[in-house]
Amino acid sequence: MSAYANRPLLYLSQHHDAMLCRVLTQRGWKLSFASSLEDLHALPAGNQPQAALLDLHSGFSDADLESFEPWLAQPHIGWIGAVARHEALTESARRLLGLYFVDYYTAPFEHAELAHSLGHAQGMAQLRPGLQRATPGTLRPDGMIGSCAAMQTLFRGIEKVSRWDTPVLISGESGTGKELAAQAIHRASERASQPFVAVNCAAIPPTLLMSELFGYERGAFTGATKRKPGRIEMAQGGTLFLDEIGDMPLESQTSLLRFLETGRIERLGGTESVEVDVRIVSATHVDLEAAIAAERFRGDLYHRLCVLRVRQPPLRERGSDIMLIAEHVLEGVRKQSPARIRGFSPTALRAIQQHNWPGNVRELINRIRHAAAMCEDGVIQPTDLELATPAEERPKTLAAIREAAEQHAIVEALQRNHERLIDVAAELGISRVTLFRLMRDYKLQVKKGDMGMVCVQG
Repeated sequence: MSAYANRPLLYLSQHHDAMLCRVLTQRGWKLSFASSLEDLHALPAGNQPQAALLDLHSGFSDADLESFEPWLAQPHIGWIGAVARHEALTESARRLLGLYFVDYYTAPFEHAELAHSLGHAQGMAQLRPGLQRATPGTLRPDGMIGSCAAMQTLFRGIEKVSRWDTPVLISGESGTGKELAAQAIHRASERASQPFVAVNCAAIPPTLLMSELFGYERGAFTGATKRKPGRIEMAQGGTLFLDEIGDMPLESQTSLLRFLETGRIERLGGTESVEVDVRIVSATHVDLEAAIAAERFRGDLYHRLCVLRVRQPPLRERGSDIMLIAEHVLEGVRKQSPARIRGFSPTALRAIQQHNWPGNVRELINRIRHAAAMCEDGVIQPTDLELATPAEERPKTLAAIREAAEQHAIVEALQRNHERLIDVAAELGISRVTLFRLMRDYKLQVKKGDMGMVCVQG
C-alpha cells in the first residue's frame, strides 16, 4: 500500500458521486464530506484536508459559493473544481475558480484523472513556502489571525480578562493591532451589547483632549454653542478604549484618575457631576514604568489602569503567522483591485519572511497594498514590496520534496502515537517492514528515554 494512504480529502458537494468516492478511497484518500457551510464548520479540527474537491454544478448558489470563500482561501488546501459546462459558470464561480483553484474539470471526466489532479493540488499547496498548516479557525470572528504560540497566549489572555469587569492594559509595539485586541475583549465581555468607544490619546491635541473625553456645556468656551457629551459619556454601559495612553498629558491624567476613582465626570464649563459606568481598556507602546520613573506618567494612574494586562506580540515574533496575515491581506486587496492579482512570487514570500517588520502588521498591510498596485502580470515581486531580494536558494527536485514530506509525515505519526510502531504503521497505511525501511532510510530511530520512547533523527 502507498505510504501516502489516508491523506485527508474534503469533498464539498450537494450530491456526492458514489463511484468517484470509491475511486478516491482506492487511491488512498480519506474522505470528509460537506454539503454546506455548517458542515464545513463542523469538520474535526484534527483532520484538516490537504486537498479538496468542490462540485460547482451540484446545486450551489452564488451565495453558497461566496460563503465558502474563507475556506477556498486557506493556503494549506489545494482545490480542484468540477463543473457541468464552462459556458454555464456564473461570474462568481469564474472569479473563485481563477483565484483559488489549482485546476478544474468539465463533466464528463475520468475519475482516475481527477484523483491524480487532487494529488497534484495537494503537492502544490505543500510547496507554498512558509505556510503553516493552519485551520480555517485561524481567522477568528474578531478579525485576529494567528496560530503561533505567542498569539495563542494572547487569545487565552483575552479570554481570561474578558470575564472580569476591571481595567485592562494592552502593551505592544505600534502597528501590532492593539485595538483589535481591545475589541475582542469587549466582544467577549458582558458589555458586548453596549458601545465600544475608542480614543487615540496621541492623535488629539492636548488642548482638546479634555473636552473630547469629558464633553462640555454650552458657552464653556468660544464656539461651544450647545452641550456636547464626551467620549467617556458616549461609552456609557460599554467599553472605553484609550489608545496610546502613555502619550496622555499629565493634566489630563489627573482628571482621568479622578474619574477612575469616583466613577463620575464633570463636563467642561459645567457644575453637574454625572455618573458614568464604563470599563476602561487602555493600550500603549511606551514603557510606562520607565515613564513613571521619568515623571512623565502618574504611578497612581498606572496602577488604576493596569489591573489586568495582556501583551500584543510584534510581527517578528510570530513566525509563519506572517504568511497567514500576508495571504489574508492580499485576499482583501484582490476584492478591490481593478486587475487580477495572482499572488506572491516565491522570492517575494522569502523576502516577507526575512524582513524584520519594524512597523509590524500596519507596515505589512501598506507594503502589500503598494505592491498590488505596482506589480506586473499580477505577480508580486520583492521590488514591488520595496524589500531586498533574498539570496537565491537551490531549487528542490520533486523527489526531494516528496522525501521531505514523507519524512515529516513519519515523524509526526511517531509523535502522535508515542512511538508505538504498530500504530504508526496502521495510521500511515503501510506495513511494519516498510515503516522500518523508511525509518532506516531517513535515519529515524526510537530509543528509551526517561519518559518512555523518544523519536530522534540520526
